[in-house]
Amino acid sequence: MSDTQSEQQSSELNHRERTTLRAVASGRAEISCSCEPDLFVDGLSCCDQATTRRLVRRGFIEAAAEGPCGELVLAALTAAGMAALNEATRAGAVTAA
Repeated sequence: MSDTQSEQQSSELNHRERTTLRAVASGRAEISCSCEPDLFVDGLSCCDQATTRRLVRRGFIEAAAEGPCGELVLAALTAAGMAALNEATRAGAVTAA
């Protein structure tokens, strides 16, 4: 696999990542203030915290406010997260056509 193919695959979002980003974008998600944050959607713990942490490490999700360790604050989509979600949505629309 070439470096370009590897970069393209690593930048693509899977279904779970897209759904998580949509929940954050809609204002339905809270994130714990932590170096290993947990995500809560509609007050319930997200079942795939590995996806949450991957999205945080990639710079797609962040806490909207600072808080003490462990506190839940509103989760926010970063500019990079919005761009990735928009790109995935466009790619999905092209694929579906």
